[in-house]
Amino acid sequence: MPKYLFEANYVGDGIKGLMQEGGTKRREALEKALGSVGGSLESFYYAFGYYDVLGVFEVPDDASAAALSLLINSTGNVNVRLKPLLTVEDIDEAVKKTPSYRAPGQ
Repeated sequence: MPKYLFEANYVGDGIKGLMQEGGTKRREALEKALGSVGGSLESFYYAFGYYDVLGVFEVPDDASAAALSLLINSTGNVNVRLKPLLTVEDIDEAVKKTPSYRAPGQ
């Protein structure tokens, strides 16, 4: 099952909601959302710095990941960014491929 790194920031009422509910409830909300598309949470961390929350989850496909991202971002309370994670085997397969490409200006 594909894995994704998520990076998120709480915004406006999202910060207020976090302060009212606490971190555990927000993690539980994400676990429930992931479960609704057949996914699961691998890791979930709060952080200092540019992002408030970081973690890794699995979902069955890119469409499920996109649906979650769209839904979460549509609330206006959280800005989430997803990055697909590739295994070393995925990279092994990628280096075997020979795509055709012409660079700009060449």
